[in-house]
Amino acid sequence: MEKPTLLSGTDGVGTKLKLAFLMDKHDTVGIDCVAMCVNDVACAGGEPLFFLDYIACGKNYPEKIARIVSGVAEGCKQCGAALIGGETAEMPGFYPEDEYDLAGFAVGIADEKDMITGANLKAGDVLVGLASSGVHSNGFSLVRKVFEQEMTREGLEAYYEELGTTLGEALIAPTKIYVNALKEIKAAGVKVKACSHITGGGFYENVPRMLKDGVRAVIKKDSYPVPPIFKLLAKKGSIAEKMMYNTYNMGIGMIVAVDPAQKDQAMEAARKAGETPYLIGTVEAGEKGVDVC
Repeated sequence: MEKPTLLSGTDGVGTKLKLAFLMDKHDTVGIDCVAMCVNDVACAGGEPLFFLDYIACGKNYPEKIARIVSGVAEGCKQCGAALIGGETAEMPGFYPEDEYDLAGFAVGIADEKDMITGANLKAGDVLVGLASSGVHSNGFSLVRKVFEQEMTREGLEAYYEELGTTLGEALIAPTKIYVNALKEIKAAGVKVKACSHITGGGFYENVPRMLKDGVRAVIKKDSYPVPPIFKLLAKKGSIAEKMMYNTYNMGIGMIVAVDPAQKDQAMEAARKAGETPYLIGTVEAGEKGVDVC
């Protein structure tokens, strides 16, 4: 590297943890924790080097902590980061005995010239979206409100025909880690001009962050399939479509902007990394912002 540059990210799993408590399933939230941090690092053009986790709990049940950390380790394995340490804080009276919070911290590295800044973005560039695994780790306060009646162990174990699985399994599916996909795209010689990790705030809040002044993103809703969990959520909660796109990833977890001449290479590289890419839109001249149409 000519100018090695450190990048860092920190995040938690949020109220998705409430599902882990109800389902007594603690081996995947660690993957969520890693994903939320390293996807942000990858979004800026970095490769994660190492990760630290922080678990705060009402009571330290060693088996439960081991299950949580096994998920963190799996997430680190998926993105090639070293899990170098962490902290488990027992805080009786602050957290209920059977509850905990989980957060993480990632440090990555990039050569300054390879950082993804959006500076070279121009009208005519195309947007490639990488499929999500579901709700990922955002908007779970609303999920829990919509499925208030189902927020019991029995309710979450109910099988839904349209989901092809139980409600709990569909909701707790771990966040996808896109580090390897972005690495493959770069290795294929594709220049990623801008990148957006679709987290809380959905399309309307995250996509503008990847844009520079003078360009806007136009995303075609019918360019990819919206996963059934979002359709069920919108229908059951009577949530307006715009609010759904302003809260959730709607089936796209990461968006990369590339030159149209490199779109096929980018999509092929994403497939090679095991991801499902879609051509979801374009960059156009105009006021900085996003149109979802």
